[in-house]
Formats: sequence, structure tokens, C-alpha cells
Amino acid sequence: MKLKNTLSGPEFCSGLKDGIPIAMGYFAVSFSFGVLARKGGLLPMVAGLISLSNVTSAGQFAGLEIIIAGGSILVMILTQFIINLRYALMSLSLSQKLPDNIGFAKRLIIAFANTDEIFAVAMARKKTLSFRYMVGLELLPVLSWTFGTICGAVASDLLPKSIQIALGLALYGMFVAIVLPVAKKEKNVLFAVVMAMLISMILFYVPVFKCLPSGMPIVIATVLSSFLAAVVYPVENDTEPSGDASSGQKTSLSENASSGISSSDNNTKEEA
Repeated sequence: MKLKNTLSGPEFCSGLKDGIPIAMGYFAVSFSFGVLARKGGLLPMVAGLISLSNVTSAGQFAGLEIIIAGGSILVMILTQFIINLRYALMSLSLSQKLPDNIGFAKRLIIAFANTDEIFAVAMARKKTLSFRYMVGLELLPVLSWTFGTICGAVASDLLPKSIQIALGLALYGMFVAIVLPVAKKEKNVLFAVVMAMLISMILFYVPVFKCLPSGMPIVIATVLSSFLAAVVYPVENDTEPSGDASSGQKTSLSENASSGISSSDNNTKEEA
């Protein structure tokens, strides 16, 4: 009865409507994941279960490479932790917009499918984020992500090899489309991207790094490029006085000094 009440009402329908564009985009990307998973030897239902239980594009693609290469559990844990760490910060920010009457169990349900796109739509909503709205917002994207994966895995055996190769590049195209516009505007993002590329190339081409476990180069490139970007482009402290304030202080000091000199000169002339 409670489930029926949750999946109904204007709030749920509003969330459902807002989640349609996200679901459409997820189907295309998850279809590519299904194709790659099937090429890697995974059964369609296994690939679908991965998508249903994870709902993370970058984490799943990176994890799939580790599975196919036979990487260790430790490498898998480190890779997923670093790639998906942003979700903890996103959930923390999203929780500030949730009303207090949403309990712990319901917050866990919301956090499960708190992806980048769902987070962006939820944070942009001016109204209060109810539990029904969030369930409606997340329902179609999760189903589309799972169904698209299964469809891609099933269709993998039917598609021509050229199309399979093209779909395999879909994720990289999506990342370029996401990162490139931001990198054009933000120097720190561009710097981090270039550093990640250079570090990845070094780890791939330099023979001494060939002994690294599969998936570990992703961890090293992510952590090291982020660290370098943080050192070169540190976040400015808002508590420091701004340039205008500093210039204002300097101006007032110079004015006081000038007035002091003028008064001393006048006193000297009067004495003379």
C-alpha cells in the first residue's frame, strides 16, 4: 500500500516527467556498455545486473575493463572508490535540500540513483524535493540504464562488426562532449585533463610500468592529475581581503599620510 502511494500523485508524476530526457540519454550509453560487456564474455543478464546494481557509467566501464583483464579485487575497489567518490559529495549537497521528514531508509533509496544528471535536475528544482518526486525522477533512468544494457548485450551478436566498434567509442565521445566545453572555460580543468593524458601515456608506453596491475594506471592518473591541478590552481580563500578592499585600504593610508605631511608643512610655515 505504501509503495502504491509513493508511485502516485502529482509529485511522482512531476519527477517522472523530468526524468524522461535523462532516461533517453542513458539508453544510448548503456547500450554501448552492453555491447562491450558481451564482447568481453559476459552474459546479457549479468551485464544487466551490473547496471541495475551500480548505475554509474564511468565506474562500470572502468570496472568492465578490470574484469576482462582479470584484475584483482583490490584494484577494483580502489578504482571504484576514486571514480565514484564524487557521489558522496553530491549526496551530501543534495541532502541539504531534502526535508527533515525523509528518514534514513528513504535517503538511502535516493542516494542509490543519485547520478550526475539526476543530481543536476534535482538541484535545479526550485520547489522542495519530496521523496515521491525523487523516486519518480530516478525510476525511468534506472530502468532505461538497465534495459539499454541488456538490449546492447543481446544485439551485440546481431550487429555488424563495424557498428560494434563504433559503439565502443561512444563512451569516449560522451566524455569529450562533457569535458571539452568546461575545459575551454576553466584553466584548471584543462590542466587536469592534459596531465591525466600525459600520465596515462607514460604509464602505457614506458616499459617499467608494464608490471602494474590492470586498472591501477587509472587510479594513478586520476589521483596524480587531481593533485597537480590542486597544487597549480589552488582554491582561493574567500576570507582574504579582495583586491578592491586592499586597494581601498592602501588609498586611505596614502591619503592619511598625505594629509599628515601637509599639516606638518603648514605648522612649519606658521612657526617660521
